[in-house]
Amino acid sequence: MAQGTVQVTHTGTSRWRRRTGEYASLAAALEAAAEGDVLTIAPGTYRENLVVQRSVTLRGPEGSPGSVRIAPADGVPLTVRASAVVQDLHVEGQDAAAPAVLVEDGTPELLDMRIVTRSAAGIEVRGSARPTVRRCTVDNPAGIGIAVVDGGGGVFEECEVVAAGQAGVAVRGGAHPRLERCRVHHASGTGLSATGDNSGLEAVGCEIYEVRGSGVHITARATAHLTDCAVHRTTADGVTLDTDAVLTLADCRIHDIPENAIDLRSRSVLTLTRTTVRQFGRNGLSVWDPGTRVDANQCEIFDSTGDYPAVWVSDGATAVLDSCRVHDVPDALFVLDRGSRADVIDSDLSQVRNTAVSVSDGATAQLDDCRIRDAATGAWFRDHGSGGTLNNCTVETVQTGVIVTKGADPTVERCTIDSPAEAGFYVSADGRGSFLDCRVNDSGGYGFHVIDGCRTTLRRCRTERCARGGYEFADAGADGAPGSGPVVEDCASDESAGVRTPAARETAVQTAVPSAGLLGPIPEQRMTVPEPPSGVAEPETSVRTSKDVLGELDALVGLESVKREVRALTDMIEVGRRRLRAGLKAASVKRHLVFTGSPGTGKTTVARLYGEILAALDVLEKGHLVEVSRVDLVGEHIGSTAIRTQEAFQRAHGGVLFIDEAYALSPEDAGRDFGKEAIDTLVKLMEDHRDSVVVIVAGYTAEMERFLTVNPGVASRFSRTITFGDYGPEELLRIVEQQAEEHEYRLAAGTAEALLKYFTEIPKGAAFGNGRTARQTFEAMVERHASRVAQLAEPSTDDLTLLFAEDLPELP
Repeated sequence: MAQGTVQVTHTGTSRWRRRTGEYASLAAALEAAAEGDVLTIAPGTYRENLVVQRSVTLRGPEGSPGSVRIAPADGVPLTVRASAVVQDLHVEGQDAAAPAVLVEDGTPELLDMRIVTRSAAGIEVRGSARPTVRRCTVDNPAGIGIAVVDGGGGVFEECEVVAAGQAGVAVRGGAHPRLERCRVHHASGTGLSATGDNSGLEAVGCEIYEVRGSGVHITARATAHLTDCAVHRTTADGVTLDTDAVLTLADCRIHDIPENAIDLRSRSVLTLTRTTVRQFGRNGLSVWDPGTRVDANQCEIFDSTGDYPAVWVSDGATAVLDSCRVHDVPDALFVLDRGSRADVIDSDLSQVRNTAVSVSDGATAQLDDCRIRDAATGAWFRDHGSGGTLNNCTVETVQTGVIVTKGADPTVERCTIDSPAEAGFYVSADGRGSFLDCRVNDSGGYGFHVIDGCRTTLRRCRTERCARGGYEFADAGADGAPGSGPVVEDCASDESAGVRTPAARETAVQTAVPSAGLLGPIPEQRMTVPEPPSGVAEPETSVRTSKDVLGELDALVGLESVKREVRALTDMIEVGRRRLRAGLKAASVKRHLVFTGSPGTGKTTVARLYGEILAALDVLEKGHLVEVSRVDLVGEHIGSTAIRTQEAFQRAHGGVLFIDEAYALSPEDAGRDFGKEAIDTLVKLMEDHRDSVVVIVAGYTAEMERFLTVNPGVASRFSRTITFGDYGPEELLRIVEQQAEEHEYRLAAGTAEALLKYFTEIPKGAAFGNGRTARQTFEAMVERHASRVAQLAEPSTDDLTLLFAEDLPELP
């Protein structure tokens, strides 16, 4: 029943055929209307399900937008099956199984409509329908904003989806709409979605923001073209492609994304042109799987808010960056896994906190005419099978220019490295590589630093003004295996000594030079110890003798077997020193240790004393303790773990690196866990710096046994395992007595017996803290004592110092 009337103006070719009539319902007016008639609806609410099947104009009164409400109790409020014009209507739907506006045929125009509904879809276009929808608003917190399905199409101009319980715009079933200057926001699903064979989406000048899923999601062989669009403030990825999807982004802006700005997988293809990607929490571009490819031209990726590489290419995917800029990011480009490839042409990578280009796990990268500056590492080819080419590139203001390790074999041609803080080129750990017509200028370290007898080829290279020398070849040449060591041809340097060939290397230099690059931290966090400013004293080193420190060790409660082990090790070191002074050979003593046992058994305390003993014996320079765990060593992406581990190692230089719960670096379900990278880095550093850092790994006994089998080099680096047994009740009592004496408390008569009984009966499960439990018990007693004594008006000295059995906490 209508609350108003409908005026129908019937038009014809002759004046005498024109007439006007009024109808009490919309259905009656539509029934009476002929092709071309205009139906003007009076203000009111119409509880009717309208079906427009003729090419008429259906509109509200002029000057009263929103005054006509189409609001039936159920079903589809408005169905259009003809090339009609529908204008200035307010449509409300309540049927969760049906759309509010359904366009099934023809080329109708929907103008200035507002759809406020809780329907399956605000507007649904299907079949052969090709509507033009202008300046319409959809508010549908229960379903899809706009759905174009089953071959539908049409143009949506200046429309807005202000809320959607699912996708803002969903395209499927071979549909292909075009969106112009539309806005989609506050959707609980994807902003724009296209899925399925022959489905496509074209958007120009649109904005997608404040969505709880991905901004744009193209999948299952669908295609999309976005031009001059903005995607921002999403909860999930900005743009996602999956399963043979194809997307073109031109002149778009993607920003303020907490996850990946753009993520594509499963043979998807993305073309980016003049598009900016910024303020992303994970990867700017994340490219996965064989057949997946991204081509970026004149794009800019910058201002990362997370700790991930800006461009990530893995699992056999391909990325091409042409005339692009990547800057202000943790890492610029990571390429990993066999079959993965990145081609970077005429691009700039700058303001990179860690590594500009990282190639690992058999991947390939080719950089032509590129510029890298202001990075910790310019390019790092990490392991066996990894390679590619750097051609005519410049690298400047970096920590290390190019690093090649673990069997990687790149070709570097006509590249220049200016002003590296450490080495220009650094090759170690069986790295290879060919360096042709390359230059290094103004290095703070060596120009070319090749160690470990690496089979590297240098031809027609030149160095100038390198602080430590143009070329250094350590552990190579005549003393190496036949055929090992670098090949150097027609290379030059401005240093007076010229090129130091492998056969003429200086052993003293070999042992004194740290592994530049491998130990190179990120910019402005260099781990070399600076000279203290005037007036500021150096940190105080141990002045106690080894006998004094051993006395403190002996004073610890229990730990008898631990004390014997440490004393035996100390005796071996001391006797070795005396034998050397007497001109005799000293037995080699590996000082790295494994501590096993439950928490709270004194492992950290003994590690601290052990470092002080070694300093007193002049084995270590300082003897300080640096305690770390997995969270301090393992980063969130490849490369950051090595850097964190190197930084921890350098903080421990001259002392002890104590790794608590070390087994957490190798979880049983590790998969691609980066803990293994920390272990591999540690093994190498322990060997390279065995005289300057002692490493102690600690944890539960069974877990540590598994840890020692993870890497073949791990077990061989440690001289012995020391087991810390659990404290018995008597030893826990002694710890409490020591705590009481230290804090000027006394145990009243009967309290010691009560404590002994308490420690005998206390549950000793996985959370039992041993010495920690004793200290916590004492602290609890002191708190209960304070609560009791605070009630006394004038407590005596005994009241203030005596702890009674009643002060014991209840058993857990």
